[in-house]
Amino acid sequence: MPRKPPAARQPSGAVARRLGVAVKRLRSRLREEAGLHATGLSISQLGVLATVVREGPVTAARLAQLEHVSPQSIAQNLAVLKAAGLVRGERDPDDGRKVLVHAREPAALLLASLDTQGQSFLARAIEQLVPDAERADLERAIELLERLAAADLRPPGDSADR
Repeated sequence: MPRKPPAARQPSGAVARRLGVAVKRLRSRLREEAGLHATGLSISQLGVLATVVREGPVTAARLAQLEHVSPQSIAQNLAVLKAAGLVRGERDPDDGRKVLVHAREPAALLLASLDTQGQSFLARAIEQLVPDAERADLERAIELLERLAAADLRPPGDSADR
């Protein structure tokens, strides 16, 4: 696939719109390919579940920070995950006022299955659509996306708690 000549620099707003649309489309495609619709869980609920599995026992407040959502949103997602038998809450042994969210065994199994299916699609797509000459570009794009996802652009003094 021939490379396009560099285009004139687009305004940040236009780039942000294109990026947002592309990310939403890719997310929808990954959800479709991985069979996420069959789980009955939303992408937000699956994201919270993945964070609980990855982080280990964690408070709802910390989950809200990690997911960049409100505590109310986390509470709603956790209620669904608890009802599905994927997470449980236990008092923090070090601070009985806090409740730690733990993943149940089916959570890790569900995520592993979904990851395998989604990654399989993505790996095939990369293999078929991204030539070796563009692989380094893709890796740089991933680094940029990770940096954008981790960006904290709140004004100084703005609380991290929502």
